[in-house]
Amino acid sequence: MFRRYERSITLFILQLFLGVGAVFGGVVLIIDPTGELVKMPLSLLERSPFHDFFIPGIILLVVLGIFPLIVAMGLIKRWRWRLAEGLNIFRDRHWSWTFSLYIGFAIIIWIAVQVYMINAVSAIHMLYISLGLLIQMVTLLPSVQAKYRR
Repeated sequence: MFRRYERSITLFILQLFLGVGAVFGGVVLIIDPTGELVKMPLSLLERSPFHDFFIPGIILLVVLGIFPLIVAMGLIKRWRWRLAEGLNIFRDRHWSWTFSLYIGFAIIIWIAVQVYMINAVSAIHMLYISLGLLIQMVTLLPSVQAKYRR
């Protein structure tokens, strides 16, 4: 029983880590769309549809920042949310469990697109791809699935 609790707390912490980091990163990019605050040159966006970091900052803030924080709270509180339940493709599991998988996919896609657009890979990319995979692996653990089964 303790291990099941421990693994669901791990999933909560992973979502919290992603959310807090992305909120910080998104806010910084929105405040300074030139990227100078975080030492990111606008030349990184040459292969992208963006002329500055404002829109990527908003996407980062909402999709990988606020959203994982909501999911993290949903994992702990397990409240009902009609909109999320409507988008839950696994009807036998709580929406926060399913959305944890969605977030794992979102971070992997975000980093893959970023790597493609800048045509380079850095340690931070590897860290966040690993985080996305880790979120998915922990979400798919049988004990975690069982905890969020209805």
